[in-house]
Amino acid sequence: MAEADPKLPIPFKVVEADRIPSQRYYDEAFYKLECENLWPHVWQMACRTEQLPNVGDWIEYSNLGQSVIVVRTSKGIRAFHNACRHRGLPLTEAGGHGNCKTAGFICPFHGWRWNIEGRNTFVYGRHLFEERQLDEADLALRPCRHEEAIGCVFINFDNDAPSFADTIGPVLGRLEKRGHSNQRAEWWYATELPANWKTAMEAFMEGYHVMRTHPQLQQAAPMLYNMMYGMDTGGIGVPMNPNLSIKDNIQAQIKHLGLLSEGMSGMVHEKEVAIARQLADVPLPEDPQQALMTWFGIVQHQIHEQLTARGENVPDLNALAVSDPLNAVEFLFPHYFLLPFFTSTSAYRIRPTGPESCIFEIWSLTHFAPGEETEPVIEPTVLPYDSDLFPPIPRQDYSNIPIQQKGLHAKGFDFMRLSSTIEGLISNYNRIIDGHLEGKPADRLASATHTLGGNFDGRIHDYDF
Repeated sequence: MAEADPKLPIPFKVVEADRIPSQRYYDEAFYKLECENLWPHVWQMACRTEQLPNVGDWIEYSNLGQSVIVVRTSKGIRAFHNACRHRGLPLTEAGGHGNCKTAGFICPFHGWRWNIEGRNTFVYGRHLFEERQLDEADLALRPCRHEEAIGCVFINFDNDAPSFADTIGPVLGRLEKRGHSNQRAEWWYATELPANWKTAMEAFMEGYHVMRTHPQLQQAAPMLYNMMYGMDTGGIGVPMNPNLSIKDNIQAQIKHLGLLSEGMSGMVHEKEVAIARQLADVPLPEDPQQALMTWFGIVQHQIHEQLTARGENVPDLNALAVSDPLNAVEFLFPHYFLLPFFTSTSAYRIRPTGPESCIFEIWSLTHFAPGEETEPVIEPTVLPYDSDLFPPIPRQDYSNIPIQQKGLHAKGFDFMRLSSTIEGLISNYNRIIDGHLEGKPADRLASATHTLGGNFDGRIHDYDF
């Protein structure tokens, strides 16, 4: 990646780590810089691998005018830039999918054809062209760099960028140990939000908003959230209500898990909530804090035992809690979130469509026993962002995000003022974006990106790129 001209500093750069200029979320010049200097050099989640179960299966991914075909060949998954080598027409439609094992990819303009390996197999009126125009290697579809991880295919338009693993860092190994490559989608929703992509992203970088945005969660487990955000105790406390018995506290935790399941599905799966309900009356220590820790340990053990007995390839949650703990939300720069809790996951992907609009997608991911897998979810259910068909939790988030986008234009608002202790992820990823816009060395940016893993509700970091 070429370094930017130091005489042309980026507009609205973050110069105070805890203050983020509001113009970054709507200024067209800043958005143009992101399109030119950020997105062409970062790893983007293109599709889920289970969407390509058979040889010849393909799916199209596009972002900001760049389109890629991801296809399963007899030798594995490949990715190609979606452009006919004759006159440049896309070989597939935006958002398309299908199987081309027999027919290959056919240009709708003049009928030129390529097979799933990207080799040209037919040129109409071949005699009309000079041989140098038809050189096999030159005529082949141009490959797009891609890597597979955690059940997904990630693509990058920059052949010189650090690898996906080197960019994301240690959190990737922790996710793999939790079996994310074995998960499959139960459902997939999509909507277009009238908000900048970063506005949408930042709504999920801290849990501080739960009290007001998701009151049902706060009401079910008030001590849990007050311990983290609402008490002047530096985070010291017990997430148990002292006015309730231990049994009633456990019932409150079960209710909380049920609300998370209703609102997010994959984050806490209904099958996991059912197991938790079985354990409402297990013997527990008299000390409230020990009781809660013991209860969650029993729940995690039983989830592993019972789901494994059903044939699901799920991890030992208690062992991983010691060796490879994860945050409630894990952010994979620049646009993919995972929200793991027990053995299932909710996933978010956000793509810009303009300075003040973005596509927001949600998956519910879980494990299945062999032979019980659902059919791959190939297309999202597209809904208006204010649809009541969305689960309750994202519906509540979507009610805030467009309003915040409008507020960012207010004459009385110059910058977001962040907590340095729990809103650090917002600052950290914004400053890494600035590093990309300025053309900072790719290896230093990758090293900084490692700090985003596990940074949910985290602190502001210092960077030297």
